[in-house]
Parts: sequence; C-alpha cells; structure tokens
Amino acid sequence: MAEKHETRLRPDPRLDVVLDAKGLRALAHPVRVQLVWLLRKYGPSTATRLAERMGLTSGATSYHLRQLGTAGFVEEDTGRGNARERWWRAAHRGTWLTDMDLLSRDPEAGLAYLQSVAAVNVLQTQQALNEFQTLPRAWRDVFDLSDWALRLSPGEAQNLLDDLSAVLARYRPDRPEEAATAPEDAERVTLVLHLLPEPGLTTGPAAHEAPGDDGPAREAP
Repeated sequence: MAEKHETRLRPDPRLDVVLDAKGLRALAHPVRVQLVWLLRKYGPSTATRLAERMGLTSGATSYHLRQLGTAGFVEEDTGRGNARERWWRAAHRGTWLTDMDLLSRDPEAGLAYLQSVAAVNVLQTQQALNEFQTLPRAWRDVFDLSDWALRLSPGEAQNLLDDLSAVLARYRPDRPEEAATAPEDAERVTLVLHLLPEPGLTTGPAAHEAPGDDGPAREAP
C-alpha cells in the first residue's frame, strides 16, 4: 500500500507548540516574539549577542528571555558557555495558533501578539530589501512582493488557506534533518502569508453590496 502523505501543514506535537492562554500572554510583546524567532532561525545564543543584533541592552534581552523560559518557549543550553555566560535555545520548532477564540477571550493580549508577529514580519521584509542588490541574479528573479485583492466569503477564505497549506506541504521545510536532501543551491527562504479582511469590514447587508447597486451583489458560482 502506498504511503499516505499529509496534504496540509499541521503542528507536530513533538516539535511545535500550540498556543494556550498562558502562552498567548507570554508572547504578547514584540521583543519576545523576535527573540524566539532569532533563536529558531540562527540557533542558540546569549542575551548579550541577541541584544547586539536587536539594538537593545543585555539587561532587556535577559529579562525577556527569563520570561520566555518561565513560559516554556526557550530553555537554557547547559552544554554551552560557562558560569559567566548563559546560553539560550528555542524549545520548539514553530508556534501555532489553532484556537482563534483565544484572541477574543483575551483581546488585549491577542492584539499585542498579532501586532508583535506583524512587526517581526516587517523586520524580515526590510532586512531582505536592504540586501536585495547584493543577491545573485537567480534569487533576484524570484524575489516577490505581491498582493492580490479578492472578494471572498469566510468559507472561501478558509478554502484558500487550506489550498495554500496543501501547496506548502509539498515543499522542503527549513529543518536540519532536511538539509542533506536539499539541492546544492538551496537557501533559506521565508514565505509570509497574510490573509487580511479589508479595514472597515461590517457584518450587515452593506458589506455585501457593490457600490451603486440597489441590492445585494450575487455571489459567483
């Protein structure tokens, strides 16, 4: 019997963390989201080295690393450093938010978390743009910053996310164990996905009317 392959990206309970209310509050700060991101991307580091990369004081990064350690997102790397130098590593490969009701139950923490993730995405994009001219031609040719305006129902939006997840599941993830099977010219690539309802969205009949129409617009078949 042929092996059945998963067609959607899903959290791996051995490697990923699924946010609960406590985890959401712990990550409701842009510095903490960035610290977790840096440790996952570049590997173990110290508060001092992270502070230099982020333009902060080591006292600030030390504080946030301790808070992340208490919440279980990072852990001390006891195999590195010495009595004067404390090393930290990420405790998980990725973070998943599968219960969207968390954002409603704690709206302040939910908004802060989403804003923190968006801030890190903007930082990643800006860093890539700053180095665009130094990229090899092959990578400049596939560099992409696109946005597409669609008119979807919530169900159609969910179908779109499912379809995109299935496509991503066909490609090689950035994990150490996958490096041996990657082509020689493979590099790290970050794909950022934003599905954002247009600002000013309403839930009444006006939300489904096209400008100048006398009644509700018909959905495409």
